Amino acid sequence: MAGLIPQEFIDDLVARVDIVELIDELVHLKKAGREYKACCPFHDEKTPSFTVSADKQFYHCFGCGAHGTAIGFLMEYSHLDFVEAVEELASRAGMDVPRGDDAPVSQGPSSAPLYAILEQALGYFRQQLARHPAAPEARSYLQDRELDAEVLERFEIGYAPPGWNNLQQVLGKGPAARQQLLDAGLTTEGSRNEPYDRFRDRVIFPIRDRRGRVVGFGGRVLKDDTPKYLNSPETPVFHKGRELYGLYQALQIQGHWPRLVVVEGYTDVLALAARGIGYAVATLGTAVTEDHLKPLFRLADEVVFCFDGDRAGQKAAWRTVEVALPALRDGCQAAFVFLPEGEDPDSLIRRLGPEDFEQRVASATGLTEFLFSHLQEQVDLSSLDGRARLAGLARPLVEKIPPGALRQLVIKRLGSLTGLESPEVDQLVGRPHSPLRPSRPRLSPTTERQRPSLVRSGIQLLIHHPEMGAAINAPVGLEKLEIAGIPLLLEILDLLTQKPSLSTAGLLEHFRERSEGRHLTQLATQAPPMLSAKGLSQELGDILSRLVRKLDEQRYRQLAQKVGDGPLNDSEKEEYRRLCSALPRIENPE
Repeated sequence: MAGLIPQEFIDDLVARVDIVELIDELVHLKKAGREYKACCPFHDEKTPSFTVSADKQFYHCFGCGAHGTAIGFLMEYSHLDFVEAVEELASRAGMDVPRGDDAPVSQGPSSAPLYAILEQALGYFRQQLARHPAAPEARSYLQDRELDAEVLERFEIGYAPPGWNNLQQVLGKGPAARQQLLDAGLTTEGSRNEPYDRFRDRVIFPIRDRRGRVVGFGGRVLKDDTPKYLNSPETPVFHKGRELYGLYQALQIQGHWPRLVVVEGYTDVLALAARGIGYAVATLGTAVTEDHLKPLFRLADEVVFCFDGDRAGQKAAWRTVEVALPALRDGCQAAFVFLPEGEDPDSLIRRLGPEDFEQRVASATGLTEFLFSHLQEQVDLSSLDGRARLAGLARPLVEKIPPGALRQLVIKRLGSLTGLESPEVDQLVGRPHSPLRPSRPRLSPTTERQRPSLVRSGIQLLIHHPEMGAAINAPVGLEKLEIAGIPLLLEILDLLTQKPSLSTAGLLEHFRERSEGRHLTQLATQAPPMLSAKGLSQELGDILSRLVRKLDEQRYRQLAQKVGDGPLNDSEKEEYRRLCSALPRIENPE
């Protein structure tokens, strides 16, 4: 987390927060032995299979497999990203979130006045839609869009009346309040440093983040002024490349959707919602970004992007493909709907009705289908050169797809189009490395099959009982043992020596941003051997002793190999004699 939230702060936060208290506020827990149980909040069940461990500060569902720390729970349950979850927990614990020098501006307690004045501004805009003498034109515009009162209420539509300093007169009482209006993007400074309202004579669309906080506004002009749509500027609390209009309202209907549709405008979202399609969200005048995709793929099984069918729509879809590929882990699906020329979701659904739109969404073009179709338009598959060019064009795109079934299926599809066998395509795009597998060479197939289970047992023991790590020093020279997982085992031992008070959750948070984190979290869900404290110490000591013996066996084989290639020096001869005596039964490698 360099440059963002210091790891030391995460350690302290996880140590202060009680995961049992946190989850019990949201899901009623019942004591069950040393743990707590409930029906899982992440899937429907009648028999409780969701468990929370106070000792490990870890939750796990034996039904759907959901698991994690207090931070992870808030991310999944409240649909927050990592930083938002940390800020929420810090607020509960009365802690201020520190940041590195190059970190984004904090959205912690210092931003509270901005959220407050944005909420006040929303109240003002809503009042003006109902009461201002110039508001009938705005209400007429909304009626022409066939937006009913329920949708206008749900999305809290407002009106910014004509005039240069309405908000400042109402909310800017004093220098501090006037500065907050500027900082929140509600006013802007003119050439004479005189603040004036940013939104004037516009229909107002408030933008709430996933936590329900007002972070900005969009405004639609009613006359011929430009721009037609105006958004809040970038502020400490609003980043248009991160927020999605309508996502908060969709989450109020249900927390997880089978499908979410991404459209391009505020009125598209409203028109769809007015006709019963409550799962549409919109970007805020920007292309789709990675920050958009992360929450979308957490909140839905499939994300469908809706574009115009013209050339600009095709280009926008292709940009989305390039951004989406790294996020397409197994279980995530993306697809595209291209609308008839001159239509947008608002006009189409008003003309043809919701059934037609939903049918288009249901038959959307899958992302990988669109990818290969787009690439094939650029080559001649009837020629060898064309197939070779297709392979070259596809290579950087396939490399973006995370390891898993989808990547293998795409590779298979590429092979069928180019005539290459799967191993050849694998070699072309590069096979991803396993995160627990070191780059050093293996010694022999026999020993390699035995060693990972031994190292895995040691790592799992430390994950479930991190207090054991502080009492044991890693054997000298063990880093030279060339088997899978040794570097990770030694790193965990070193970490626990430096931070002896880490819980299971605290240990796992150290690896959240790393590829090993997923494997460690999986080990935390698997029950370790039932042993007493003394037995645990003996078990860990025995594992390390057996690894030291493996190290001796490795060195014996290396020296035995060297004997066959030439003479040993004096120190090597002494070491070889010692190992021959200590390991009388070991056999020379074939």
